[in-house]
Amino acid sequence: MLLRSIFDLARRKDKLGQLERQTLAPDFWNDADAAQKIQKEHGQLQDVIRGWESKWHDFEETELLLEMAMEENDSDVEEEIAQKVAEMAATLEEAETECMFSGEHDTSNAIVAIHAGAGGTEAQDWVDMLLRMYLRWAEIRGFKTAILDHLAGDEAGTKSVTFMVKGRYAYGYLRSELGIHRLVRISPFDTSGRRHTSFASVMIMPELDETVDIKVDEKDLRIDTYRASGAGGQHVNKTDSAIRITHLPTGVVVQCQNERSQHRNKDMAMKMLLSRLYELEKEKQAEQHEGLHGDKKGISWGSQIRSYVLQPYRMIKDHRTEFESGNVDSILDGNLDPFIKAYLLWAG
Repeated sequence: MLLRSIFDLARRKDKLGQLERQTLAPDFWNDADAAQKIQKEHGQLQDVIRGWESKWHDFEETELLLEMAMEENDSDVEEEIAQKVAEMAATLEEAETECMFSGEHDTSNAIVAIHAGAGGTEAQDWVDMLLRMYLRWAEIRGFKTAILDHLAGDEAGTKSVTFMVKGRYAYGYLRSELGIHRLVRISPFDTSGRRHTSFASVMIMPELDETVDIKVDEKDLRIDTYRASGAGGQHVNKTDSAIRITHLPTGVVVQCQNERSQHRNKDMAMKMLLSRLYELEKEKQAEQHEGLHGDKKGISWGSQIRSYVLQPYRMIKDHRTEFESGNVDSILDGNLDPFIKAYLLWAG
């Protein structure tokens, strides 16, 4: 019964029933925006409950198989049971993690932007390393990814890259990565073999849907078209339809060059802009709240959230949670979940 208690199925079913009753009310569509939000929450909750009903069925089947094997002393099924138990343990761990997602957009897709800090080629190579780490993490979890914009480095690496991660809870997981990431290593670009410190900023934004109301005046936008540039191949399609949108009041600039259609690039760039403006508003509200409580924690150069030290020792440490790991190669190869879970527990 531990699985049910962690998931709290009864409470979620009660919530689903409440939402269903709201959708049946005669005046439900009087407020279209509110109705869309309720429908979205209802659909998401319904999907989650169905998924967990299926998982619970698998758990009961495994329990029955174990009882039969013990009664008949059947060693032939021991390996099958061991595999199922391992799968159930992974399911239980996943359940514990999912119970930590309570944010408004935690179930959304994520838009990730990585920018190189000072340090030239070394910092730009660090962006490539982070990009590979996140793409590998998404692949391991079965999420889909798409590069939206890519600006190649002058000699090697990447100056900046923006990509989408599509999958349930993508934003909920990846919000742990927001901030400055610091790398310490012997630079492969330094012929003298000296140790270098590089920085890259990682921005995480939810992909917003039509239920989020953000007003943008057309006269506040400057829209430029240009020819896509960069590495090409796995990164972008070289076309004449790339779009850059500048939001004049805030100075926010977004770019998209992934699609061959200028119209589709513009639509995606507008999505990116709305997500960025939404995050800016959240940051402003957080700063006001922290100012009232005297506990402001800014994200800026020199206040890195995580350090990746490859020389003189090998260690990755998150400075918020104090969680650390010496399994550097595995983490950089996409096995980020221990750091993500530590952050979710820390953030509460």
